Amino acid sequence: MDTTRIDRDVATLDARKGDWARLPVAEKLELLRTLRRRTAAVADRWVAEAVRGKGIPEGSPWAGEEWMSGPYALLYGIGALERTLERLARGEVPIPSPRAMRTRPDGQLVVEVYPADGYDRVLLSGVRAEVWMQPGVTAAGLRDHVAAFYREPAPAGRVALVLGAGNIASIGPMDTLHKLYAEGQVVVLKMNPVNAYLGPILEEVFAPLVERGWVRIAHGGADVGAYLADHPQVAEIHITGSEKTYDAIRFGPGPEGAARKRRGEPLNRRRITAELGGVGPTIVLPGPWSQADLRFQAEHVASQKLHNGGFNCIAAQVLVLPDTWPQKDEFLDVLRATFSALPPRRAYYPGAAERHARAVAAPPHAELLGAPGEGGVPRTFIPGLDASARDLHAFNEEFFGAVLAQTTLPGDTPAAFLDEAVRFANDTLRGSLGANLVVHPSTASALGGRLDDAIAALRYGSISVNTWAGVTFLLPQATWGAYPGHPDDDIQSGQGVVHNALLFDRPQKTVVHAPFAPFPRSWLRGDFHLGPKPPWFTTHRRADEVGRRLTRLAARPGVRHLPGLVAAALRG
Repeated sequence: MDTTRIDRDVATLDARKGDWARLPVAEKLELLRTLRRRTAAVADRWVAEAVRGKGIPEGSPWAGEEWMSGPYALLYGIGALERTLERLARGEVPIPSPRAMRTRPDGQLVVEVYPADGYDRVLLSGVRAEVWMQPGVTAAGLRDHVAAFYREPAPAGRVALVLGAGNIASIGPMDTLHKLYAEGQVVVLKMNPVNAYLGPILEEVFAPLVERGWVRIAHGGADVGAYLADHPQVAEIHITGSEKTYDAIRFGPGPEGAARKRRGEPLNRRRITAELGGVGPTIVLPGPWSQADLRFQAEHVASQKLHNGGFNCIAAQVLVLPDTWPQKDEFLDVLRATFSALPPRRAYYPGAAERHARAVAAPPHAELLGAPGEGGVPRTFIPGLDASARDLHAFNEEFFGAVLAQTTLPGDTPAAFLDEAVRFANDTLRGSLGANLVVHPSTASALGGRLDDAIAALRYGSISVNTWAGVTFLLPQATWGAYPGHPDDDIQSGQGVVHNALLFDRPQKTVVHAPFAPFPRSWLRGDFHLGPKPPWFTTHRRADEVGRRLTRLAARPGVRHLPGLVAAALRG
């Protein structure tokens, strides 16, 4: 570890932090536009490195995951921030119009943030996203809870450490943008060793900010991260990782750290924001599903688990089904077949075999579905778990791999089952990052306002209805993070939010709604949207082409991109 270089880099950031904090908005905006151009210039190399690093076969549609969660996510996030800064530069408060706001009967303010423009309405037709505010924020007072940093008359600036993730390529740069633009802090981004191959590419992207002393990128193992986390000139930390990583930084490693945690004596007292994953539920409500519905939703649930090989903090982990649903067993059979039919995939993330062994150690009925890929870790299904056994490994430890558990809950009606499912998700499963609901339109219609009430009751930072919470990650207008309120000694999914391109100061959760069925089948039910099979599905046959074309569109928006993009999406 080269501590001399680290000290020099952090000293430079500390010396320049005030310059960045007080830089006029117009200049910050111009730098964003430069970052957009530089990201577009490296996009092909970025994806090629990620595909090679994860062992994705040449020509595989799975390369689309690297386009969409890599350069596309960063470009789209930059574009959303540009629109916010353009409004700030004009002296406006960047809040949506009153037409985008509603207030629930309990007084909670809900703000629709997506779609933001005509491109959004075409690209994710039928999808809408809302940010739900914390109690006390009203429509009339929302302007007082937006862009807090930009209301400071003379900000001093701070040095932030961002500990990057090794699984999703855009996490580190997106978190860096958030610290820079939402909080006015300069950043040392510590690359994760798993995807350190992206470091030189990100150096190119952020070169204009590196040259002016506002960003540094550090490499190395846990020792470098620990040194930076305890550096006297580092004022704040943002982590994407696990509870164990957070605890080691906050309280210290090993038995001594565990003892400090029990005593409530932090070793590191800096402000730490964190996104730490968790045990994510997918709750399937009963309804009159057709055979096409069963097949589509089986692909949907399989993708929620197997996207990125299962190495997602937001991956579905526990499938929750109604025990009285007549189609329950048929759906499980279709889901098993969907898992088994997918080609093997390399288990690229370190520790996958050990985590898999822990996941299947206790349940006697784990099913191995399909041949294992490189690394020897097969896709695994653990059905029939007892929902009352609150200490089960599946309910308390994130699998972070290609393992899906399943349980059932009682309920004579959809409403009764939904109440049980909300209690189970809130009180039994560990973590609060994201929850998914799958609801047939007739079931949603019968539930009426009770569905909105259930969403209100779910204590999760992201709730997705007929889509996956991973989609929330790709919507920069949304907030990304745990449900508020986890204390340091029970951190679970973390504290704080990132992304949040509209700069809300007091968000509670993001809720994303999507159609139950894809176009054109949806039209048979009178649901007139144009959204085909989503390109993030692991079964999409043109996901790589869709991802590449989306990236081109985000880099240089224009209608010329739409015909080819729409055609590729429809061929999925």
